[in-house]
Amino acid sequence: MQLGETLIDDTFAEAFGMRYVRLIITAADDYWLEAALRELCGYSSSVIACDAEAGVERRLSRDEAPDGRPGAAVLLFGFSTDALQKSVPNRVGQCIMTCPTTAVYDGLPAAETRVALGKKIRFFGDGYQKSKQIAGRRYWRIPVMDGEFLVEDQVGAERGVAGGNLILQSVDQPTGLAAVRRATEAIWQLDGVITPFPGGCARSGSKVGSRYKGLVASTSDAFCPTLRGRVASKLHADAHCAYEIVIDGISQQAVGAAMAAAIRAASGKGVVLISAGNYGGKLGKFHFPLRTLVAG
Repeated sequence: MQLGETLIDDTFAEAFGMRYVRLIITAADDYWLEAALRELCGYSSSVIACDAEAGVERRLSRDEAPDGRPGAAVLLFGFSTDALQKSVPNRVGQCIMTCPTTAVYDGLPAAETRVALGKKIRFFGDGYQKSKQIAGRRYWRIPVMDGEFLVEDQVGAERGVAGGNLILQSVDQPTGLAAVRRATEAIWQLDGVITPFPGGCARSGSKVGSRYKGLVASTSDAFCPTLRGRVASKLHADAHCAYEIVIDGISQQAVGAAMAAAIRAASGKGVVLISAGNYGGKLGKFHFPLRTLVAG
C-alpha cells in the first residue's frame, strides 16, 4: 500500500496499557506557563529510565482555565497508580511549585482512582499551609516567596495506552526531519495524546534486552543505517535515516487517530517507507495495523 511515493509497511505497532493523570497548569502569563511546562515535562521521554512519560496535551483558553489565566493540560503516564503516586508529587513539587505564579488543578475530577498531590506536598508549608474546600474539591494554599502556591489535594488517574509508534524511513536526514515535523504537528492538533520524546521523536529507537548484563534495552540495530550489512536490517533499500515517533494517549481510539494523522502528514517525496515497532504481539495488548489505520 502506498500514499503517494511512500510505502506503508504491512505491519503493526504494539502498545501497552498504562495509567495517566491530567494536570491543569496555570500561570500569570505565557512566559511563566511555558517555563513551568518545560520543567515539568523534562526528562520524561520513556519509563524505561524516567519516572513518567509526560507531555503537553493542549493549551487552554482563558475561558477553559479554572482561574481564567493562561493554562495548559498536561498528561503524565506511568505503569501503575503507585508509580504515578511517586512521580506526580515529586515533579509538581520540584518543577511547578518552584515556578513563579503557578497553580495546579485536577484535569480528571470524575475519576474514581485518586493520586494524592497537594496532600503530599502541603508539608512544605511547614505548618503554615491552609486547606480550602470548594464545590466538594479540596485545595491547599502553600506559602511561597511570591504569595501562595495553590494546588489540588488529589488528582484523578485513568487507564490509557502508551507506546503507539511509527518509524519514518527517508532517503536522508533533512527529509526525515521534515517528515517528523509534519507528523508531530498533525498529532499536536489532536486532544488526548502526547509525544513524549524530544520534539516528538526519538532517533535512538530501542529493542528489548542487550548483550550487556542488566541493561533492559539497547539500540534498535535493525534500523541503524551504519549497521547495515552487519545485522539483519529492517531498513528500506533506499533509506539512510530513520526516526521513531512514540504516541501515548487516553484511549486506543485516540492513539490510533493520532497515528493515522501522522502517517498521512509524514508521507511524501523522499519518505520511502513508514513502518512500526512491535514484539510479535506477545507483550502489548493494543495492536495498530498501519494499513488499516490509513484505510479507515
